[in-house]
Amino acid sequence: MGYAVLHLDKASGNDAAMSAHIERTIEPKNADKNRSYLNRELLTFPNEVKNRTEAIRHRIENAGIKRKISHNQVRAIRIMLSGSPEEMKQVAEAGLLDDWCKDNVDWLRKTFGTKNLVSAVLHLDEKTPHIHATVVPIVQGERRKTKAEKDNDKKKYKKKPANSARLCADDVMARDKLKAYQDSYAEAMNKYGLQRGIEGSEARHVSTQQFYRDLHIQNETLKEDIEDLTEQKQEVYGKVRDMYDQKDEAQEKFLAMDEHIRQKNKELATIETKLKTAHQDYEPYKVQKELNLIHELFPMMKENLRIAELCKKIGIGIEYIKMLFSGKSLTAKSFSFFSPEHNQKFTAENINLKIDKEQDNSNKLRLTLNGINILDWFREKYQEVQQKYDIGKRPEVNKNKGVKM
Repeated sequence: MGYAVLHLDKASGNDAAMSAHIERTIEPKNADKNRSYLNRELLTFPNEVKNRTEAIRHRIENAGIKRKISHNQVRAIRIMLSGSPEEMKQVAEAGLLDDWCKDNVDWLRKTFGTKNLVSAVLHLDEKTPHIHATVVPIVQGERRKTKAEKDNDKKKYKKKPANSARLCADDVMARDKLKAYQDSYAEAMNKYGLQRGIEGSEARHVSTQQFYRDLHIQNETLKEDIEDLTEQKQEVYGKVRDMYDQKDEAQEKFLAMDEHIRQKNKELATIETKLKTAHQDYEPYKVQKELNLIHELFPMMKENLRIAELCKKIGIGIEYIKMLFSGKSLTAKSFSFFSPEHNQKFTAENINLKIDKEQDNSNKLRLTLNGINILDWFREKYQEVQQKYDIGKRPEVNKNKGVKM
């Protein structure tokens, strides 16, 4: 029997890069684009949802979460489901792939909740059939507490409802639950000739770069071993000719050495085969290269990101940032902005905040407050505070006795 493959990984942000990989808006090098038409989404999105990224956001917005979600909070968990290549090939050839997909979706819904499972895509354009599933970690009940938090419970006067919805990847990815996932998934996949990996095994996932590095080291080591063994074989062969009286003993050693060399050659052939096929099975996802391509195709994106980051730093919420990028102005009677440069807040009255293009450079943007670049406004406000402080501390002058400190 082969092994059932189940891998869970926390995603960061809206996980748009992985959405591009899963939905093939960017074609990976290890995929056969002539077979991409065979890929299919195993779930139906809600009417207003068009893709995986929107499905993640839709689930969070409609889960009834009362707590504020931080910008760095895990919003989705990636789940890859597959099996050993030979067994998955047999499943496909036996016409059981649709049943295998259905059983995988049923297991995902039962394990993580139907509403939390927002996407499941079958990929058939790579070497081994597999499913990329996406789960939004919405849980209910009180969160797990540390000992210190439990000790301080007496000081709390108001408890939150025990059954309120929360976004918490740590609860879903708890160590005991990860073990239970592997057990129940292997049980569901057993009828396809797939079993659980060895429990308690010291084996761990390694990076693609480390995988290549280890293969090359093994390859070079085997080559050196074969060269050494070949030299030893020649020496033994010479002794056989020179020591006819010890023919039987020498011949036995010679045959053993020859078998050892054949075994090493077999291992070398296996490593070289892996090296030839590794680029298809373990091609690294070139995120940086793709980002560079995006910046080339959309030169204003980097500038938009810079302005968006500035808005976040000075205290503007994400919804207002979206309004600014839509071309609208934000107005208010009074608002306090935080200056990262001066590490303090400054208050403005009757504000009109908008995003403009720099007058001397059409590819540069600026965030203006009442028509002034907000960075210049911060500096003016800081100088006013400094001048006020200096005036308050100015020494008194006594005409008869000079300066009085």
